[in-house]
Amino acid sequence: MTAKRRKTAPKDSSKPASHDSVNPPALIDFMMKQWKPAGNSLPARVKGFARFESRRRALGRAFPKDVLIIPTGHEKIRANDTPWRFRAASDFYYLTGNLEPDCVLVLIPKAKGHEHILFVEANPGRTDATFFTDRRKGELWVGPRLGINESRHCYEVDRCEPLDGLPELLKNMKKQPGKVRVLRGVDAAIDRALAGDKERDGELATAIAEMRLIKDEMEIAAIKRACAATRRAYEDVVLALRTATTEREVEGVFSMRARIEGNDVGFGVIAAAGEHACVLHWTANDGRLRKKDLLLLDAGVETNEIYTGDITRTLPIGGKFSAVQRQIYDLVIEAQDAAFAAVKPGNMFLDPHRAATRVLAEGLDRLGILPCSLEEALDQKNQFYKRYTLHNTSHMLGLDVHDCANAPGYKESELRPGMVLTVEPGLYFQVDDLTVPARYRGIGIRIEDDVLVTTRGCRLLSDIPRASDDVERWMHRLWQKP
Repeated sequence: MTAKRRKTAPKDSSKPASHDSVNPPALIDFMMKQWKPAGNSLPARVKGFARFESRRRALGRAFPKDVLIIPTGHEKIRANDTPWRFRAASDFYYLTGNLEPDCVLVLIPKAKGHEHILFVEANPGRTDATFFTDRRKGELWVGPRLGINESRHCYEVDRCEPLDGLPELLKNMKKQPGKVRVLRGVDAAIDRALAGDKERDGELATAIAEMRLIKDEMEIAAIKRACAATRRAYEDVVLALRTATTEREVEGVFSMRARIEGNDVGFGVIAAAGEHACVLHWTANDGRLRKKDLLLLDAGVETNEIYTGDITRTLPIGGKFSAVQRQIYDLVIEAQDAAFAAVKPGNMFLDPHRAATRVLAEGLDRLGILPCSLEEALDQKNQFYKRYTLHNTSHMLGLDVHDCANAPGYKESELRPGMVLTVEPGLYFQVDDLTVPARYRGIGIRIEDDVLVTTRGCRLLSDIPRASDDVERWMHRLWQKP
């Protein structure tokens, strides 16, 4: 689609690469002629546009007298002139539903509420040579941008403006110190253009994060879709385990499903076999798979609405747990069940962690691994159990895998209906840990599911088999398929 024609052509945003050749004037002249006129149809409005508008208005009410600037950021260069795949900034998407790069949302106070202005890249179609000379934004290089009029219609904002008008607005904002708040760390040019007030800007980031703590029906549905796609990716992996020999194959199989059904993986796939499972964020994925070992797979599919699942299963690569592996696995399941029971409104966010920790510590005591009594190990002055558990049991989940990071107080607050969090206890016995009996060394087990806090407790959003017997039956059932 093309935007309404503009008198001023956009600047060519990219320099020629070393392997480019110069376009002669005759070619440029030839390329500018005999293109079918663009149609005038408008795109469909973004799904949930009224919800995005409601979020913007709620944010405006929190800062009724301030100009609010929320950018989505730009493509980042991977190497030389090759960019990473772009992903919209989570806060910007949360307020607009827009996934295009280079856009900026500006809320300007008016008599009642704010005017919602979206700055976007214009699309001149075939009326300017940049459509084939600009390798970063030209539509023959990367496809058409939505454009100005189309963006205003699609995202239901009050006004849409060309991106090249943003510098003038920022220049005017300099004259209003103390009346502007910027979401920092997303767009370096905006950060440079406007002097920051760390406290004021931090309040804006915190306000958006606190809004995002409670998921609405549209968000919950997106996370459920992410979990369902993640299950299908897990089933792909289980099928691949019949012949796969490397962790990298596991990563590749999972990532393929993520691109088929969504935007991408929600974070770097952790495919940790054997002792690699004892490294919490093992993303090198360069090890080998052995039938006698376990595979700890921690991964999630990110939907096209950029909400992600985050699920971990520890699978017997050969299809059956050994007696020792099952002993530790079942202990982690027991801890997860205790944590689930503690996820309910009115409980503190850390209560599920405390419940899981108690079960794990009791299990470590039964195994004879703790260097002292159970109560001494649990004492806050000691916390010796952490040698084998290492991490907390939960984090928020949503647009980001570790969601709402700018709402720092949630870890000390009560759980509320609408929150979505992970429940992921784990035990990790390092291969060289002499405090651990030799038969357990090199075993790392984490089991993670995604839950919604309801009015009475919690509801599981992920549905991959958990119990050791169920995991074995699930794997064998998949392997029996033709």
